[in-house]
Amino acid sequence: MIQSINRTRLFNASCFGLITTAMIFAIRAGILNQLGTEFALNSKELGYVNQMAFLGFPIAMIIGGPLYNIIGPKKIAWVAFFTHLLGIVLTIFADGFWSLLLSTFLVGFGNGTIEAACNPMIADMYDGNVTTKMLNRFHMWFPGGIVIGSLVSEFMTKANLGWQFQMGIILIPLFIYGILFLGQQFPESTAEEGQSNATNIKAMLSPLYIFMLICMALTAISEFGPEQWIGPILGKAGASPMLILALVTGLMAVGRYFAGPLVHSLNPTGVLWGSAVFATIGIVLMSQATGPMVYISAVVFAIGVCYFWPTMIGFVAEYIPKAGAFGMSIIGGMGMFSTSIFQPIIGGWLDNEKANAAARGLTGDAADLAAGQATLDNMALFPAILIVAFGALWFFMRNKKPHHHTDETFAAQKS
Repeated sequence: MIQSINRTRLFNASCFGLITTAMIFAIRAGILNQLGTEFALNSKELGYVNQMAFLGFPIAMIIGGPLYNIIGPKKIAWVAFFTHLLGIVLTIFADGFWSLLLSTFLVGFGNGTIEAACNPMIADMYDGNVTTKMLNRFHMWFPGGIVIGSLVSEFMTKANLGWQFQMGIILIPLFIYGILFLGQQFPESTAEEGQSNATNIKAMLSPLYIFMLICMALTAISEFGPEQWIGPILGKAGASPMLILALVTGLMAVGRYFAGPLVHSLNPTGVLWGSAVFATIGIVLMSQATGPMVYISAVVFAIGVCYFWPTMIGFVAEYIPKAGAFGMSIIGGMGMFSTSIFQPIIGGWLDNEKANAAARGLTGDAADLAAGQATLDNMALFPAILIVAFGALWFFMRNKKPHHHTDETFAAQKS
């Protein structure tokens, strides 16, 4: 007897996979200063460590995307599990800069592989507008997992538990998603009209897809730039960096869960344009705020970046469906590749701004605060460009209708 596909269990396993990714992201941000102190690394070197996580992600997406049509999501998901496991264990036992680079790359490869499996799998399991809604609900667990990781890191740091213990706690969601995936029947790709990797590539060469690829580079760094450097940038602003991160990502999780009505009302292009406006305002406000005002500006930033990632992927699934799993993977991969490229650049900005602050006679906390705020000012340029880009996209797409596929595989199955 053929085993039926349990969409709920597969979706929940995907969510725990993303929680694993998110906790890695949050805890790495939380221990960044500890790593710098223990291994005598400056901000630029820490940027290279961060870069490996974001570089491993797109490489995994580029490999996993085309393989989805060939081997399906099951094998890709298990590659993610074992790569996550290896990367976390090697990070715990890292003894310097080069071992951190290797282990962080492996963790990043696991992060990208889980998305290469789960994004198209979820798109295959649901239809039409439900696709974007479920992708938003899936991706709500990235900020949701960051909330968990941020609070865990804050608590463990205050309890004087080392960064190795903080990395070790990530093994919990890792084993949960492994258990949930174990023994399950996975869906077949719903690729239409003989869709293949060649069909995907042809669709990805369209001007619309290339435009979205460029925009994805900017949306990703708009979100992950301030978040990944939250400690070094806002550490002296009079508010807890990890609580700021928990606040931002908690609001993002709630927003993504209830994304359905918003996407339906504004359509994806309207959501993206509004997100760019709020993200720009939020980063500018954070670059000027101190004390409790940091939390208020962080709320504006959270509203801005909340819908960027899942709506970009949902846009490709709905409006460029022939790009397929490969196209969704490349879009996600571009986001992480862009973020990877900018990690040492942001670290360099921070080092340079510290030098500029010292040249102006600032010392100690005052110098760190000035450097962090100036670095945030530089980051505000990314979403500002998107205000124009997404405004043009909305105008161009205002009369276009999304594609709806019919997946009879699930017609008689319970969700």
